[in-house]
Amino acid sequence: MPGVGRGDGQGPAVGKLESQIYCIKYTLFCFNIVLWLFGASVFALCLWICIEPGFNEWMSILQLQKYFIGIYIILIGSLVIMVVAFLGCGSALMENVKLLYAYIISQISSFVLGLVGACVVLDFSTYDSSIQPLIKDVILRLMNNPQHEGSREILRMVQEGIGCCGADGPMDFLNLNKPLPSECRDSVTGNAHFHGCVDELTWFLESKTGWLAGIVLASCMICVSFFLLR
Repeated sequence: MPGVGRGDGQGPAVGKLESQIYCIKYTLFCFNIVLWLFGASVFALCLWICIEPGFNEWMSILQLQKYFIGIYIILIGSLVIMVVAFLGCGSALMENVKLLYAYIISQISSFVLGLVGACVVLDFSTYDSSIQPLIKDVILRLMNNPQHEGSREILRMVQEGIGCCGADGPMDFLNLNKPLPSECRDSVTGNAHFHGCVDELTWFLESKTGWLAGIVLASCMICVSFFLLR
């Protein structure tokens, strides 16, 4: 009978559709677990940078607190990413419409925060970025205030600890008609350090936060992928 034939044919089709939905649902669930792990790792790394012994003191002494603006934005963004992943798992398993809307909104928020945070971090920690003029102003101010014991000690600590000389190099002292301090020289060879403290400090910050920005941007790409999959 024609009617029965059509009804019998719908059974395998419905079963196939349900298996596809089941597969997509648990694929999204697994992706959200990966996203949560990304968020947790970024949160832990940001927290470590903020509370690392000695690093905060250096940044405070050099008055470079603007460096932490991007770190704080990423820290908040990582919390949002973890919330996104939790809502994503809930919406995938429970098929709840309200959770799905909350998931989409929080996903957009995490993408924006992650992107902004990564841009700010890179703008205050890479070569030729906004952090270099700030470092140069601080170093030159310390060099021009040798009569102050605190300034002299800070400059000595920076040049010894980083292995640098002046703001842009040894010529800074010569241009100011000042003798080259002993901490400007390599303790083994006795030669003056070639690079200035601006470049050395920037490279130090770049190595510290470049990988963090990379992880955050990867998390943003995962957020976009999840959004398209939904």
